[in-house]
Amino acid sequence: MVSAMKTTLLLLATIMTTTLSIHAADSLYDIPLKDIDGKNTSLKPYQGKVMLIVNVASKCGFTPQYTALEALHQKYAAQGLVVCGFPCNQFGGQEPGTDAEIKEFCTSKYSVTFPMFDKLEVNGANRHPLYVALAGKNSPFPGNIKWNFTKFLIGRDGKILNRFDSKVKPDSAEVTKAIEAALAAK
Repeated sequence: MVSAMKTTLLLLATIMTTTLSIHAADSLYDIPLKDIDGKNTSLKPYQGKVMLIVNVASKCGFTPQYTALEALHQKYAAQGLVVCGFPCNQFGGQEPGTDAEIKEFCTSKYSVTFPMFDKLEVNGANRHPLYVALAGKNSPFPGNIKWNFTKFLIGRDGKILNRFDSKVKPDSAEVTKAIEAALAAK
């Protein structure tokens, strides 16, 4: 009887540890990424900050949003906001360049200083794990990304707080209020 109880407790402890490990690995901070220079990274450097994650493109009608995104990044960086740009070529082939070309475009045309990452897919069979977390079935805001410059607001605790359509400008009252509320929550 005691042996069966020990076995049951050991099995239960193993299941709980595995469940906790799986849950921890599901954190946005643990998802492997590459930066725009091809270096392995993650969102861990931004843990404890508010993030605005945006799928970007260089040849899109929404591309001028880079100006407002950079302005947000500059305005709120000291308070803990970081804008993160993720190039994507899934919408009308509007991000056809290499990572080096994208980086050159963003810095020379829009003076982007916020972190930029490797081009990835936000929908479909090759959807990057980051976008599985942001827009997949277990997200608080599930559903395919409809176009470039969809924005996800992430709280300091790594939780997804809001999703904004491409048409919602980064400097709109809606986005600004949400960012300020997220920054105020400590």
